[in-house]
Formats: sequence, C-alpha cells, structure tokens
Amino acid sequence: MDEFDEIVEEFLVESRENLDRLDTELVRLEQEPFDVDVLAGIFRDIHTIKGAAGFLGMGAMERVSHAGENLLARLRDRDLEVTAARTTALLTMVDTLRVILDTVEATGEEPEGDHDALVAQLAALTTDDAPAGDGPAPEEAAPTEAAPTEAAPTEAAPAEEPAEEPASPVEVPAAAAAPGPTPAVPADEHDEDDEDDASAVPRIGEILRDSTLLTEVEVEAAAAAQAVGDTRRIGEILVERGAVATDDVAEALATQKRTTRKEAAAAAATIRVDVDLLDNLMNLVGELVLARNQIVQVTGEKGLTALADTSQRLNLITTELQEGVMKTRMQPIGNVFGKFPRVVRDIALQLGKKVSITMEGTDTELDKTIIEAIKDPLTHMVRNCVDHGIEQPADRLAAGKPETGEVLLRAYHEGGQVNIEIVDDGKGIDPASIAAKAVEKGVVTPEQVDRMTDRELVNLVFAPGLSTAQEVSNLSGRGVGMDVVRTSIERIGGSVDVVSTPGEGTTTKLKIPLTLAIIPALVVSADDDRFAIPQVSLLELLRIDAEEMAGAIEHVNGTPLFRLRGRLLPLVHLEEVLGLPRRDRSVYNIVVLQADSQQFGLVVDAVNDSAEIVVRPLGHLLRHVSAYAGATIMGDGQVALILDAMGLAASAGITEGGRHLELVDGGEEAPEDVESLLLFALDPDGTGSTATRMAVPLSQIVRLEKLDAATVEAASGTPVVQYRGTIMPLVWLTELMVGYRSQGGSTELHVIVHEQGDRRIGFVVDQFTDVLDAPVSLERPSDLPGVRGSALIAGNVTDVVDIHTIVATRFPAHSMEVA
Repeated sequence: MDEFDEIVEEFLVESRENLDRLDTELVRLEQEPFDVDVLAGIFRDIHTIKGAAGFLGMGAMERVSHAGENLLARLRDRDLEVTAARTTALLTMVDTLRVILDTVEATGEEPEGDHDALVAQLAALTTDDAPAGDGPAPEEAAPTEAAPTEAAPTEAAPAEEPAEEPASPVEVPAAAAAPGPTPAVPADEHDEDDEDDASAVPRIGEILRDSTLLTEVEVEAAAAAQAVGDTRRIGEILVERGAVATDDVAEALATQKRTTRKEAAAAAATIRVDVDLLDNLMNLVGELVLARNQIVQVTGEKGLTALADTSQRLNLITTELQEGVMKTRMQPIGNVFGKFPRVVRDIALQLGKKVSITMEGTDTELDKTIIEAIKDPLTHMVRNCVDHGIEQPADRLAAGKPETGEVLLRAYHEGGQVNIEIVDDGKGIDPASIAAKAVEKGVVTPEQVDRMTDRELVNLVFAPGLSTAQEVSNLSGRGVGMDVVRTSIERIGGSVDVVSTPGEGTTTKLKIPLTLAIIPALVVSADDDRFAIPQVSLLELLRIDAEEMAGAIEHVNGTPLFRLRGRLLPLVHLEEVLGLPRRDRSVYNIVVLQADSQQFGLVVDAVNDSAEIVVRPLGHLLRHVSAYAGATIMGDGQVALILDAMGLAASAGITEGGRHLELVDGGEEAPEDVESLLLFALDPDGTGSTATRMAVPLSQIVRLEKLDAATVEAASGTPVVQYRGTIMPLVWLTELMVGYRSQGGSTELHVIVHEQGDRRIGFVVDQFTDVLDAPVSLERPSDLPGVRGSALIAGNVTDVVDIHTIVATRFPAHSMEVA
C-alpha cells in the first residue's frame, strides 16, 4: 500500500467516525437548537470532511459537504432557525456522504451521478425564511483539485489570518482606515496556513465570540479589515476598536493553547489498530493460555520444584498479557447506542409520532465481538418500541399521557455480565392478544395458554412467525424479527426477556457476557467426563451427605425440590441430561446455578477445579443441543464441553414465572381429589402454642420469597415492597385471620407471592412448613375470610386457604375471572 492509499484509508476511517457523530449530534441539535457547543461541533466535523475531500480530489463529496456547511454557517450565526426540514436535509447529506465513502472504499472512485437535487435543497433551505436585509446566499463552489476554502463572511468570521475576498460586501467602519496606537496585544497562536487543518483548534475570534464578549458583526468587520489590507492580527484590531480589552485577548490565547495541548495529548494517547490484527493477537493469547494451563497441570502432577517456580512466573505474565489484550478489545456500548437517536427520529417522523430517547450507561464496555453481535438485535427492538409501543400523540393525550413518548436505553454491569434494558412508556403488550395470535398461528394450544402466566404469554412474541401488527408495512407485520433477536442473543451466551404492563409500557431486558474469548469457569465431572460451567452462572457450591439429603428433598409429581435455607430449589441431575441412569451417592455435590431469574441445583459427580478456559464454538452436529454453549481444551489436551445454564433449565422444564406451577402441572395426571399444596403456619403470639396449620394450592402461588422487613414501605396507607420492578402490596394473613399481626419480631418476612393479570400481591406468613400432594376433603366449614374450610392433611387439622377469594374481597381492582 503506497502512502496515498494509506492517507485515503485514514480519511475513510475518520470520516465515518465524523458521520456517525453527526447522526447523533444533528438529532440533539433539533431538540436543543440553542446549544452553541453542539452546533459548533457539527460545523467543525463537516468542515473537516469538506477540506479533506477537496485535498484528495473527491469533488462530489466536497460539493455536497460544502452545501451543508453553508447551511450550518447560517444556523451557527443565528440567521436561520433549526427546523425539522433543515435537520432532515442535513441528515440526508450525512447519508449521501456515507454512500460516497462506501463506494470509494469498494471501487476506489466516487459513485457516478450528480447530487444536484440535494445541493439545491440545501441551498434553498439556506435562504428560506431568511431575515430581511441578508446578503445573497454563498455561491456554490465548483469542485477543485486543491480544496480551496471559499468563505462567505460568516465563514471568515473566526479567522486569525488575512481573509480572502468576501463573497458579499461587508461595510468596514471608518476607524479601520486609520488605525492609531494600540496597547500591546499578545501574538495570535495560529497563522494563515491552518484554516483547512483538519485538527485546527478554535481561533481567537471564535473564542471571543463564543464567550459573548463580541458580536458576530464586530468579528466580521475585523476580518473584513484584514481582507482589504490591514496586516495586524485580529486581536489587535479588536482591541484598537475598543471591542475587547487586552486581558480578554490574553485569556482567549490561553484557552487556545490549553485546547491545543489537550488535543495533542489525546492524539498521543490513542492509536488505531486493525481489527484483524487484534483478532489474531487474541487467538495467540488464547493458545498461550492453553499452554499455560498444561504446564501448570504437569508441574502440579510431577512435583518439579524448579519448573513450578517457572510455571508460576509464566502464569503471572500470561494473566497480565491476557488482561491487557482483553482491554484493547473492549469498547463502550455508546458506540452502538449512538445511532439510535437518528433511528428513533426517522421512524417517529415516518409514523407521525413524537418520541424522545434517553441513554444511560453509554460508557459500559463490552468485547468488540459482542458489540458487533448485538447491533442488529438492539436496532430491531428500538424500532419495535417506536413502531409497536409508542402510541400516536392524540391517543397518548386521550390516555392521560404526555403526547411525546419516551424510550430509555440503559446499560450496566451486574454479576459479571452486562444488562441492557430497552424501556418504553407506550401501550404495552396485551397477553390476551398475544395468546389469540399464538393459538391462531399454531404456536401453542388453548390448553397450554390456560396454564401459562401473563409473563409467559408476553414472551411468546419471540415465537417464529408471530406478529401483533395489524397490517404489513416496511417496518413490521411479517412475523420475522423477534425470534431472530432471541436466537442472536442466545448464540452469544445471553438471554432476553420481556415484561409488559398494558397501558403503561414494555421493558425488554438483555443479559449478555462481557466477552466470548476467555472466561473463568468451574470444572465438574459426570460419568468420568469433564464439563465447564461459566462462573457468571454460578451462585454457590453444596456438599451434602446422602442421609441429610434424604430429609431435605421434597418430590412434586416426581420432580425433586431441595429445601435450601427454607427455600425450595429444583434439582437437575447432570447424568440424566446426558441420557445416563441416575446413580446412588453417599455424598451429593450440588452446583447452584442462575438461569435468567430462576435458580436451580445441578447434581454432579465431582467438583474438580476452577480454570480460565478458551471458548471454542461447537461443531454443526452439536449446535442444536441446548445444554452446551461451546467447548474448550483442558490442560491435558482433552476436550471438555461448556454447559449452558439456560439450556439445562429448559431441559428440566424450569421456566420463568412460576416454576412450581410448571412442576405441578407436569408429569402424570393426579387423582381428582389430590391437590399439590404448600403447608405453612400462622403464629400470632410468636410462642408456637397458638400456631395454626394452613395450606394453599401451589397453583395459586408464583413464588416463595424471604424479604427483609426493613424494605417495607407505605403507599396510600397500605404496606408495600419494591419487588422485581413493581410495587407489591403486602397482606399479613395473621392480621386478616385474627385481627392483629404476629409478635415474633423477626426481621425476615416469609412471603407467598400471588399473581393475577399483571399484578402481584404478597401474603406474609410466619413459617413455610412443607410441600406435598394430598387429598383435600373439607370436613368443617370456616367463617374466616378466604378459608375454604378445614381438612385432615398429613394427619393434622389444616385450614385450606383460597387466595382468589381474599384478593376479590381485599383488592377488588386486582381481581380477575379465574377458571
């Protein structure tokens, strides 16, 4: 590659960065039309592109950018107002410049055809609604080889050097003709040759004008004086005329020097590196990590002291090198978020909607491969927010909302992963509508719909071929998209979930790994085979004797639930996932994993060690197996499969939103009079002498929780807690049954979470006792509110609670028709 080609390549990279920034800044300018800094930054970016294009002989690009620069100059000087039409034209200019860049990169030449229509449109917008008395619009410059700077008076305003002949006459004050003695003025830092310098810093006139010490007319007059022969610097002219003081010019020069040093430091602190070179370096580091693991393992087995010291040194160096290389690949997610203001604006205009977008956590960093993988899924979901979620302004006003809808993009680190939330305050997703569409398309059966929670119904939007759009458009309605979104996110080891409240809005949450290259993992064994579990999914390790295990296991329709610190944890045996028979054990090794919002225990034969593993993709024959996320090479050269927590949970039937319901409804059909029940106790005085045994059907329970009593707040006189992004009211069953709350004084609340529609209600009890299947034969009616009656359950008199009745009585607004 010769020197000129390198210059062109550098120009392409820098120009794309400028255009990406212009997309965001132009939308921001439309929202904040009086932000001087935003407008100045936009003008500098397009001026840089124009000058570089002219230097490289790219006439079409120079011509288009110059037309945009003329319009921006009028906006900067407040001769024109920022309007939607002008912003749209400038964004069209950005798109056109991007197309020209793409063609130059692909063919080495600018595309054929002219851009007269766009240039004419930009020129027309330069004069429309212009104030009376304006001079003629700047004439269009013909493309040249050398990129001259043809400046109208507004462009010459901040010049620090003799200006060229103005395009339109400017009256020079009489004082300029006979300059008298002036105080000593510091010399300006920049001289005549830097006007088209792509990295030029703000000039003295520009700094003084932006600090409101000068008017635009005063700067223009000083520049015009230079143009007709005054050889003094602009600071001297302004001081002589009394426009500014000598100290003001000195302060402006100091600002200019500080800016120069900052830009030089920033340029020296960064360097461009080809992505292919980084990928190759990452692969080499991966091989080095594998070699390090092998040496460390051999050293440990052979007990070689001298080699052990060397291997530890190698281990340290490799770890530091790995961390350094990983950092070179990390990029802020703002690189992806930056294009969404433009996306939201364009779609909103097309649909006649008003939408604003807010972005938080733009400095959250991810690996470049992850950044590239999530671009398209995020774009699709943002488009969905504006297209499907946000209502028309009239509909929003009728619903009591502001006419401008809001879209929020939020990114943050949590648990070794990156969480991305896309939130809108639109109409939300109606579970009934989703259910009807899903049944119509054959995605689920009516019987399956009856057993699904509202949250599970909403997540049917990820089913292939399912769309709630009423008609097909260029934005939506073809039933293609959300299934591809989920597939793309899960392919990189992430998960996606949707929570929606009809009438209030929708939240889509993504959980994605920081990197796909090298990850910390736990190595476990099953049937003499080794498997790696990414530590981002790992919560804790348990080792329990078989005798203790037998007393801590409950079975619901054949599915084991382990009682862990009062909480029921579903168990998955790894050998069963592998299709092997379950073996008898004297000791149980349980790996507690987190799959999305669900926790479960994975029973393995042995827990070996933790290690940093290099992730390798699976071959095409294994890619359909959801339990595996990839493969890795261990220290002894053997291959180990990487387990996927989400895939394991899916294979065990553990789903979001009510796993107990899923466990109860699955398996063999139970006799009609047998119910799956949660047994609990009410102990009003905290002594146990007056404790009442009670039971509630598991079908009425979403989750069992232990909450800190200190988190209880009050809303409209009702005790509430903040729970999973919602406000959940609490009901003390002892207070409901006997008129006062329990006196145990515990700082921990045992809560039964019930869900009806999109609402959750928490029922506080004193103790969870058991889970079992038992026949329920009511022998004694009850006058207590919400109690069906008393029955003999497990040999004890037990009151059977009906939560639906309590909700209908206590919270009629929350009640719904229950089949």
